[in-house]
Amino acid sequence: MLKKLLLLTALLVVSGGAAAQETESAATKESRWESSHSIEMNGETVEYEAVVANTTLTGEDGEPAGKLFYTAYFRTNGAPAQERPLIFAYNGGPGSASFWLHMGIMGPRRVVTPEVGPQGAPPYPLEDNAYTLLDMADIVMVDPIGTGFSYPVGDTEGSYYWGIDEDARSLAQFVRRFLSEYDRWNSPRYLLGESYGTTRSAVLASHLQRANIDLNGIVLVSVVLQFNTIQFAPGDDIPYIVNLPSYAITARYLDRLPGGSPDNLEAFMAEVEAWSLNEYATALLAGTTVDPAKRARVIDQMHLYTGLSKDFIDKSNLRVTAPAFEAELLRDEGRIVGRLDARFTGPAGDVLGVRPSHDPQSSAISSAYTSAFNSYLRSELGYDGDREYVPSGATRNWNWGRLRGGGVFGRGGGTPNVTPDLARAMKRNPDLKVLLVNGIYDLATPYFAAMWSVEQMGLPPDLRANIERADFAAGHMMYVEESLLPQWREDVGGFIERTSGR
Repeated sequence: MLKKLLLLTALLVVSGGAAAQETESAATKESRWESSHSIEMNGETVEYEAVVANTTLTGEDGEPAGKLFYTAYFRTNGAPAQERPLIFAYNGGPGSASFWLHMGIMGPRRVVTPEVGPQGAPPYPLEDNAYTLLDMADIVMVDPIGTGFSYPVGDTEGSYYWGIDEDARSLAQFVRRFLSEYDRWNSPRYLLGESYGTTRSAVLASHLQRANIDLNGIVLVSVVLQFNTIQFAPGDDIPYIVNLPSYAITARYLDRLPGGSPDNLEAFMAEVEAWSLNEYATALLAGTTVDPAKRARVIDQMHLYTGLSKDFIDKSNLRVTAPAFEAELLRDEGRIVGRLDARFTGPAGDVLGVRPSHDPQSSAISSAYTSAFNSYLRSELGYDGDREYVPSGATRNWNWGRLRGGGVFGRGGGTPNVTPDLARAMKRNPDLKVLLVNGIYDLATPYFAAMWSVEQMGLPPDLRANIERADFAAGHMMYVEESLLPQWREDVGGFIERTSGR
C-alpha cells in the first residue's frame, strides 16, 4: 500500500473501489483517489495502483499558492519501489494538459484512433496499452498549474506560474515533494515531455540541479529548444533553412514531387538536409546580393524538393513559412496540409487563404482524446471531484523572458533558446543521457530544426555522444499511429533500461 499523506484525515469511499482523502483546512486541502488494476504485458501480469491526487505548492512566503494535480501509476508486483525508475511526464502548449501522452502511450489504458484520418463521433474505444512502460518504470502524469485540475489558490495570480522559469520552478517544487511523499529519493529519475514539454524539461533539469537533484535521463518528444527555428521572424533565415527538409518529406509522402517520389527515404532526407545547409543557406544569407543565376537554380531545386510552383517560390523570395506551405501545397485540390502531422489533410476553409484555417490532425483526434480521458478518469480511476478537466489552460500571457541575475524577470531578451540550459545540465552531470524522439512529418516542431539546435550546443564529443535520436514515420504525436507503438516501446523503453542501471 502506498504511503499516505500525513495531513490526510478523512476517508471517503467513491465509485470503482477508489478512495478519496481530504484535509480539514480548505487552504491546504489535498484530495486523493486510489484504485487497483492489472494488465497483461508480454505474457506477464502487471499489477498496479493508480493514484489521482494533488500537491499543494507554496509561494515564496511559504503560504499555499497552487494545487497541482497528477495521476501516478505504481507497479505493485515487481521490483521494490526504490529500485524502479520514475518517469515524470507532461505535454506542452504551454498550457496543454498531459492527457495526450496519458491516453496515447504512457498510461496503461489508451484510446484507439485511426492511423491517419478523422475518428468521428463517440463512443470512442479504450483498450489496454501493451506498450506502456509501466512494467519497467512507475509513471507520473503531471498537469502544470492552469491545466487539467491544477489551479492557483488564494490571491495567487496565474502569472506566478505562467512563464519559462516560473513553470520550471513550480514543477521542481512538485518533484521534490513527490520524492519525499513516496520515499523515492533514490530511484532512477526521468523527465519525459512533448513539444513545449521539451522546452520545460531543459529548464526543469537545471532547476532540479540547483536543488541537488540529478536525472538519469530526459526524453524529448517533438522537440523545440530554439524558438527562432519555428517563428519565421523577419530578417532571420534560420527557420527557412531548417524547415525545408520537412517540406520535402511531406511532398514526397503526398506524391507532389515533380520528379516522382524517391524510393530511399533516408537518402532523400540526407540529400535535402545537405542542400539546405549549403546551397540554399548561402543563397538566403546573401540577401539581395545573391547571384541571379544561383537564385534561379535555387528556385528550380526548391520546386523539385517541395512541389511548390516556381512562381510561388519566386514571389516568396525563396522564403516559404510553414503555414504558407501548409496552405499552398494542395491548394489546387482545395485542401490544406496538417501542421501537427502533415500526412493528415483536410478541406480548406478559405481556398485563397495564406495560412490554413485549422489543423486537420487536431480536428481529427481531439474529441476522441478528450472524451475518452474524461470517461476513463471517472469510470475507471474513480475520480468524483467537482472540478472539470481543462485540456488547454488560459496561459496566453506566458512570460517568455528568462530569470535574470538578482531575481529579476526580464520580458525581452530575444527569442527563447533553452539549449544553454540543457547544455549546462549535461556538463554538470556528465552521466545525464538525452533521447530525442522526432516525427518526420511534424511541421510544428520539425525534426531537422531539433537536430540543428543540438549541434549548436557546443558540447564536447563525449557529452554529445550522450544525445541519442529516434525518428518516427509520423507527426508530432507519433503514438497516434498504432503500428508505431512497438517502435516507441523499443526506443524509449530501451533508453530507460540502458540508463537506469537495471
